[in-house]
Amino acid sequence: MGSLSKASYRIVAIPGEGIGLEVVEASLKILQHVAKIEGFTLQVDYGWLGPTAFEQLGSYFPQATVELCDGADGIVFGAVTQGGLLELRKHFDFFCNLRPIRSFKSLLHKSSLRPEKIQGLDILIVRELVSGIYFGPSGRCSDDQGAYGYHTMRYYDEEIRRIARKALEQAQARRGLLTVAHKENALPHLPWTRLVQEEATQFSGVVVEAILVDNLAMLMVLNPQRFDVILAGNLFGDILSDIGGALVGSIGLLGSASLNANGFGLYEGIHGTAPDIAGLGIANPLGTLGACILMLQQWGEIQAAQRMIGAQDRILAQGYRTADLFTEGEEILVNTATLVDLFLEELSVVEYCQLGVLHESQK
Repeated sequence: MGSLSKASYRIVAIPGEGIGLEVVEASLKILQHVAKIEGFTLQVDYGWLGPTAFEQLGSYFPQATVELCDGADGIVFGAVTQGGLLELRKHFDFFCNLRPIRSFKSLLHKSSLRPEKIQGLDILIVRELVSGIYFGPSGRCSDDQGAYGYHTMRYYDEEIRRIARKALEQAQARRGLLTVAHKENALPHLPWTRLVQEEATQFSGVVVEAILVDNLAMLMVLNPQRFDVILAGNLFGDILSDIGGALVGSIGLLGSASLNANGFGLYEGIHGTAPDIAGLGIANPLGTLGACILMLQQWGEIQAAQRMIGAQDRILAQGYRTADLFTEGEEILVNTATLVDLFLEELSVVEYCQLGVLHESQK
């Protein structure tokens, strides 16, 4: 089995609302089981954010949650409808958002494309997360033509440069292609292409291409396999990464990591609160679980991360599906709790087999 980790970690779980509560609880059960197998300890504290925080503490972004997160090794987040999340990202400067889009062999038929279009799909979207139109000057005003609203897409050059360096690092460690999403024909004062190319001189072997974001969205649908790392600003990255849900079969499969310069991170699925299925026990926790895998990788717990990836692949290969992935036929419909049980069983079986091999080698 290799040497066991002796590390100890503390995370803050912020379930939020809707299916956030269900997918966080499910993911933490699996994460704790893997921690036990791998020999590291995991302390979980719970924090509040969004409408539930407002109800309990009178603030969408309470100071108590901030203090809880200070000094933690990571934050596992569910989902909120409004309030708190942008403030959390900004407070801890989680500027680098990583959103992997990986196809699953057993789910190729669920894609919006023909299976051959996404076989072996492996894209990483790097999204700038604490600036741009979500954080620029905004408001409601009126003039002689009536009432109007405005949001300003503002980026400092250094904000573009620092996320460019992160994207270039990722591309250099992968297949060496970085695609820059931009809209410089209409937004010429946001020179993403020039700034990224200037930073790229420090990253040998990385090819940089710039594609207009509307054309890029089309190409992701028509030929997703051509992409490696895609760099995008806050708004464009938000939209492009949701295309990934259609490519792999469900947005419920996609997780993300949002990191600051120190490597401290917020880990979450990219789906929302899904109020139509909240409380029914049928939510897909694989997006949040994928985010927890990214957290393990960030910590250097690579073997633990691989255990979870392997278990997920085997469970899906056996035909087990949550409601968002299920189609009539040979597939087996399972609820959230049953999927968790399958993970725990799969992880335990693999551990038992490995222990057996270890004991045989010691005879």
